Amino acid sequence: MPDSENLLRTRERIVELKKEVERGTVLKGDLWVCEDGLGALYQAKSAGFCFGVQRAVDTVLGLIQSGVAPIYTYGPIIHNEIVVKDLEEKGVSVIYTQGELEQLKEGTVVIRSHGVGREVYCLMEANGLHIVDATCPFVRKIHRIVEEKGKAGYEVVIIGSASHPEVEGIKGWCVGEATVVETLQEAASFTPKTDKPLCIVSQTTFNLKKFHNFVEIIRKLSYHDVAVLNTICNATEERQTEARSIARLADTMFVIGGKHSSNTQKLYEICRKECEDTFFVQAFDDLNLRLVPFRGIVGISAGASTPNILIEEVSNLCRKKILRIL
Repeated sequence: MPDSENLLRTRERIVELKKEVERGTVLKGDLWVCEDGLGALYQAKSAGFCFGVQRAVDTVLGLIQSGVAPIYTYGPIIHNEIVVKDLEEKGVSVIYTQGELEQLKEGTVVIRSHGVGREVYCLMEANGLHIVDATCPFVRKIHRIVEEKGKAGYEVVIIGSASHPEVEGIKGWCVGEATVVETLQEAASFTPKTDKPLCIVSQTTFNLKKFHNFVEIIRKLSYHDVAVLNTICNATEERQTEARSIARLADTMFVIGGKHSSNTQKLYEICRKECEDTFFVQAFDDLNLRLVPFRGIVGISAGASTPNILIEEVSNLCRKKILRIL
């Protein structure tokens, strides 16, 4: 296609993007367009801390400000090394294993938004620790669901990443048999362990499309009654939907977040399927300015554990290049 036709097509796509943002149905974020109409930057509204993560971080900061000491978090408070390092400099220590927790006999322990299993709660209480529970309310709801369904005679299936702390915590509240299904292969080979009806729940940050796909596979394989409870939180659905929508229009996509963040990894996977030039940015130094085009549409999304200051740093640099300020 001649260059003039490419430029015309780029301008038309940016005009369409502006209309989508004005409608505000899915794309509700901020949009910057350069004067010639050939370059645009869209920053997702859903990018950054979700309610549960913000609540957990604010809980720790509140304890620091009140002079409580010593303060521990059971696992990193969020999956972002920048935030964790900052809290460590403020005197907050991270307990990484249950073995370490068993040795702790005093202090305040904050349970992060991922939550923990019943056994961990009991251990903290037995050791006389002051427990501050910052479990996300949406995660805590899943704990209640699996406990109640287990007592009611259901076999529980958790769709999510088996090694993720949230899933480990959910499994820790199950009564009776429970199975974690993480991959398509595991869904296809799933066999109930009992003759009981099934209750299917999900990790709050799991890919929504994959969840529905796995549920249908399990339904077809099983002769059991199946109760499906979509426990993916609304913030995750909105984040994934918005990221997918902008990635479909974008020439270049940046997904910002920690490499250990499950929801950020899922965002990257979603965007990569829609936009080949999708790049993972964990820290500001990871952003290669050469990857930011002068023309076309650039999209920015970020995981639930990504601090706003990092999102703004990346966004500002992209804006300067796209708007020809550099």
